[in-house]
Amino acid sequence: MPPYNKCDLTRDLRRLGVEAGDILFVHSSFKSLGSVEGGAESVIQALENAIGPEGLLLMPSFNLIKWELRPETWDLHCTPSTVGWITELFRRQPGVYRSDHYSHSVAARGRGAEEFVAGHLRREGYGSHWDRRPWGKTFGLHSPMYRAYQDCGKLLMLGVDYYTSTYVHLVEAMYWHALRVRSRGTEHEPAFPALDRVKLGAFWESTGGPRHGRVGDAACRLFGIRSYVDTLLAEVERNPRPYLR
Repeated sequence: MPPYNKCDLTRDLRRLGVEAGDILFVHSSFKSLGSVEGGAESVIQALENAIGPEGLLLMPSFNLIKWELRPETWDLHCTPSTVGWITELFRRQPGVYRSDHYSHSVAARGRGAEEFVAGHLRREGYGSHWDRRPWGKTFGLHSPMYRAYQDCGKLLMLGVDYYTSTYVHLVEAMYWHALRVRSRGTEHEPAFPALDRVKLGAFWESTGGPRHGRVGDAACRLFGIRSYVDTLLAEVERNPRPYLR
């Protein structure tokens, strides 16, 4: 079988439900796609073709090395992304802006990209145990991941499973905030909750939330970020025990 080209991948993305003007956050596995003419560069071009010039492409550019080494190794312009070859190639390309966070930075290109990722040093909003000065709230109100949630972005899982779903950390931060509000006036300060991403993914699948399809050889899921986060948060608040690790 000949390799896929960017036109093939663009067609598959549109068939899956990626639309012009989307804010699209992508978790990805390059090898899952099979043979691609032009390599990861063609994948990025296909993603940008699918969302068009009015769209915004977002990718994690996380620095997920040993916890204690993350702050001292962080350089906004030079620290590599550790979450896949597509994300690292994207981070290094012209016109890509990266948020300034030592651990959970996000890279962006497209309409309003620079402003979209510029607020990651601000400290308003939901706290988490990744928050560390001088950086802002990891999943706070001005973080790229929260902004994509707020602006009704879509999440594309390109050949990866729910273990990669970092948006569960936003659910954790929101749930922790609710726990802390409820504990005010008591001596008990709730610990930051650790949620099982795979179990929550199975619950999300049971709701019929994601669209399924193939991009190249990769099994993919596409769904709205806001619906995903809100549905998981409601489930955890209703019945937390099965999902706590």
